[in-house]
Amino acid sequence: MKLRLAYFFIIFWICNFFAQKTSYSDSLQNAITNLPKEIQLKKIVQFPYDKFVGDISNSEKIIQKGKDLAISLNDSLSLAEIYFKLSQISAYKDKNDQKIDYILTAIKIYENLGETLKAGVAYGQLGYSIKRNDMDKAFYYMRMSIKLIESTNDNTLIDPIYDNYGTLHLLNKNADSALYYHKKSLVLKKQLKDNIGLGYGYANLADTFSELKKFNIAKKYIDSSLTIRQKLNDNYGIAVSYTHIGDINFAEKKYEEAIKNFKKSGDLAKKYKYQHLEKYCAELITQCYLELNDYKNAYAYNKIFQTLKDSTTNIQINTRVAELQIEFETEKKEKEIAQQKEQLLKSELEIKNKNLYALLLGSGLLIFSLVSLGLYKRQQHKKREYLNQLQLKEAQTYSKLQDQRLQISRDLHDNIGSQLTFIISSIDNLKFLTDATNEKLKNKLSEINQFATSTIAQLRDTIWAMNKSEITFEDFYSRTLALIEKAKLVSENIHFNIENKITSKIIFSSIKGMNIFRVFQEAINNTIKYAEATEINIHISENKNAITFLINDNGKGFDKNTTELGNGLENMERRILEIGGEIFINSEINKGTSIKIVCPKN
Repeated sequence: MKLRLAYFFIIFWICNFFAQKTSYSDSLQNAITNLPKEIQLKKIVQFPYDKFVGDISNSEKIIQKGKDLAISLNDSLSLAEIYFKLSQISAYKDKNDQKIDYILTAIKIYENLGETLKAGVAYGQLGYSIKRNDMDKAFYYMRMSIKLIESTNDNTLIDPIYDNYGTLHLLNKNADSALYYHKKSLVLKKQLKDNIGLGYGYANLADTFSELKKFNIAKKYIDSSLTIRQKLNDNYGIAVSYTHIGDINFAEKKYEEAIKNFKKSGDLAKKYKYQHLEKYCAELITQCYLELNDYKNAYAYNKIFQTLKDSTTNIQINTRVAELQIEFETEKKEKEIAQQKEQLLKSELEIKNKNLYALLLGSGLLIFSLVSLGLYKRQQHKKREYLNQLQLKEAQTYSKLQDQRLQISRDLHDNIGSQLTFIISSIDNLKFLTDATNEKLKNKLSEINQFATSTIAQLRDTIWAMNKSEITFEDFYSRTLALIEKAKLVSENIHFNIENKITSKIIFSSIKGMNIFRVFQEAINNTIKYAEATEINIHISENKNAITFLINDNGKGFDKNTTELGNGLENMERRILEIGGEIFINSEINKGTSIKIVCPKN
């Protein structure tokens, strides 16, 4: 019974072992054998990158079959996809000329089909592929790729391009830029949950931090990369991770540890036919042994490296790569020249048609312009006549209004003024005729005399304003000074300060000038009568659009919330609002009163 169980266990283990040895490429080959050609081609085009990299030899056979299928089915887009995959396989086989040839062929097909996005991806691969042959061209193609893909906002495609672009910067000894693009790519990989990409992203960051001599950080990143790749059974990724670890050891001058890791990577590269990686490991192992003065092993591994390198072939390959690039650029330029010639012929034909249309249109416009000009001149003549008549009427109306103003001011002066003067004279006479003991009557007569005198002063101010259609600021300022001089005679215990900062030429209308003057007059009279102030300050200033008058005193003030405003303050507000200005009255008990007037200059 025990022997039977052991037998079944051995059979199960053998079956499981061979099942595990069946690669994805073998499974794909078996799955598509009896399918229609179109379906076979579709399956090959969808062959995942991480799967065909794991088995280069068998994968190349399947993809070559896809090429034959695409050609027989005349499927150009699928053919371009196949060429792109073949370029990736050639890269792992270290066949640089084949790789470039395949990429350029893919780009031509994509561009002919108008597949801008796919062409952008291929340009990125082209730039990355020629990085060791022509760095300037590599950057040129990579930037072209980024520009084409960024315009589509496709994070899945731009992610590996950023990563490869960072590698170019690192090779160009620009570690800071490399770090920027690797980190930018890593953010996208995490967003997309791209585990395969994360392995590459962490490895690239490890290289960059190693270049910056930050070895501890570099080791953390490469350990993360190796862990991810081991979980995914990514043979190529595992091999590359050991190479990165070896690079870090070499940079730290830990040559024995570096040799162990390069050997691990080299063995895997040899097993899975990653010739470029095997060559790189042999070269670095040689350098490590040289650093350790172990010339015997250095010689042995250098022999392996030279066998893999084949310097003569490399020269031929580099020459062929350069030729392929020149052919590609020449073909593109020839195509652009042909398109430009075609466009030039179209443009010439369009110009001829446009010239004919322009001639016909110009003739029509000329006739229309002549007719329009005649009508316009006629209309302008009528308009000038109308404006002249209107100006004449306005001048006549203004002249009549001015005559009426003068007539009214003369009537006020001759009639009301003379009558008030007679009243004042009569009151003075009555004072002398009145009994000297009758003080009450004398006081009453004095009050009437003062009122009549004040009325005459106000009447004169009104006549002054009516006689003028405009009042200059200088005239206004003179009247204000005269007002202050009169106030000084009435209240000798109040000190007046006036400051004038007006420099520009300002002209008020008669109404505006009179209203501002009346507000000044009311403010000064109120202060004299009620404020018990010892000082009144007047400040006049201007800015670009307005003129500001500020009147403040150091009197007893009042509470605006509890004090009922009289007609005087209300009249002040009304007068300023009538001329489009603003007035601000602020007062506090025992802190005085401030009146601010802001009026537009115009």
